[in-house]
Amino acid sequence: MNKIIEKVKLSDDVFQMKIDAPLIAEERKAGQFIVLLIDLEHGERIPLTIAGADKKNGTITIIFQAVGDTTRLLAKKEEGDYIESLLGPLGTPTHIQKYDKPVVCVGGGIGVAPLRPIVQAFKEAGNEVISIIGARTKELLILEDEINRYSNKVIVCTDDGSYGRKDLVTAPLKEICESDNPPGEVIAIGPPIMMKFCALTTKPFNVHTTVSLNTIMVDGTGMCGGCRVTVGDDVKFVCVDGPEFDGHKVDFENMMNRLNTYKFQEDHECNIGLDGKGAKK
Repeated sequence: MNKIIEKVKLSDDVFQMKIDAPLIAEERKAGQFIVLLIDLEHGERIPLTIAGADKKNGTITIIFQAVGDTTRLLAKKEEGDYIESLLGPLGTPTHIQKYDKPVVCVGGGIGVAPLRPIVQAFKEAGNEVISIIGARTKELLILEDEINRYSNKVIVCTDDGSYGRKDLVTAPLKEICESDNPPGEVIAIGPPIMMKFCALTTKPFNVHTTVSLNTIMVDGTGMCGGCRVTVGDDVKFVCVDGPEFDGHKVDFENMMNRLNTYKFQEDHECNIGLDGKGAKK
């Protein structure tokens, strides 16, 4: 069992938790994730990116949005409570290298959370980092100060224009690709549709684009096959081969169709609760 050391509400339904997990904190690298289980008897396993780690204090940071039954239960836990099962670090770490051109990191919505350690890692490797972060409204924007800390420049976009530019994140991304100093690499993390259009934006400019996929996942070891995606001519498993892939090769349509496979069951579960009796636990 892992103790919750700190809990902070970042925005509506978005929470940050620091959890005691010294072995994971010691081994974790940017881009990796954990799988947690709240209720060993009835709960579901959910993957969450490790948004930060403190080796000295032996803690990891997770950031999540309370949108389903399990994340709502997680959001009800407080400092001093425990998470019953925590597995990690899982997945292949982000490939970090030094470029002569800027690295552009694009995050949308809750995708800014897994982007944060990647921004830090590229900056610490000596890169010029330009970050583009977006949300529907100012109130839903998260981690701007932390992204600023490790970026040479930050561009903020909101759908409604309540803060920063009234634009989609693909608009400044295209401007940078068209500039005299185009990116050496683009990393995009967010809703699948956002990542798809980031990849479509960079493809005409032949800019290598990495996306981090969050698919249906059960065991986190590649055995169940639930997280499979098509990348080029190959079938890959996000939990062991990813979560990061070449965005120009990902079959986003297939991925988005698979994400909707259990939509009815998810909606039904959220309505009746985990105990199946119409009451939330």
